[in-house]
Amino acid sequence: MATGARMAMPMSEHLHVLAQWFSPAFPVGAFAWSHGLEWAISAGDIRDGESLRDWLEVLLSHGSGRNEAILLSLAYRAEDPAPVGELARAFAFGAERLAESEAQGAAFVAAINALYDSDLPPMPYPVAVGAAARMRALPLEETLRYGLHAFAANLVGAAVRFVPLGQSEGQQVLAALFPVIDALAQEALGADEAALGGAAIRADLAALHHETLTTRIFRS
Repeated sequence: MATGARMAMPMSEHLHVLAQWFSPAFPVGAFAWSHGLEWAISAGDIRDGESLRDWLEVLLSHGSGRNEAILLSLAYRAEDPAPVGELARAFAFGAERLAESEAQGAAFVAAINALYDSDLPPMPYPVAVGAAARMRALPLEETLRYGLHAFAANLVGAAVRFVPLGQSEGQQVLAALFPVIDALAQEALGADEAALGGAAIRADLAALHHETLTTRIFRS
């Protein structure tokens, strides 16, 4: 099947497909990456539920979470996602952030191609999701919401294991981020390339510092 082919499906199936793609069971290996969170915990920046919520809110509103949402949206709206993939690589802050996006993107594409007999090429994760969602004619806004939720949920899960936080406190943090996720999904819907950028400097530095962290559990 051609990469750009679009396949309509009944509306009732959309949420099932998105729940499948962003489930921890979908084989992208997100559990292995912390997006710099491990260093931030080691440095004492994140030490409880409140500091975790603040960190993730900034990451989503002003950092890589926002950029990933915009890149997903751009890929969804593009006839050819390849130039968006180059943008995603250019905006990856540091070697581990790039490796995280490339590895998850390649795993996601491999799973999608096996599932739908398609031939999407490897590309950074948010671009791969946008291209696949376009191919399957999934609603963009819901794809953004599910993708951002999965992004936040994976980092909450990392913090639950490593801070450590209780499961209930972790879920409270995630629930507090729902309005941020909804607002960002709306913002990303029509965003163009000029909207890319960020101001989550401490989070970006955490990604760089993690590269030289002596003892670590996560790959980023």
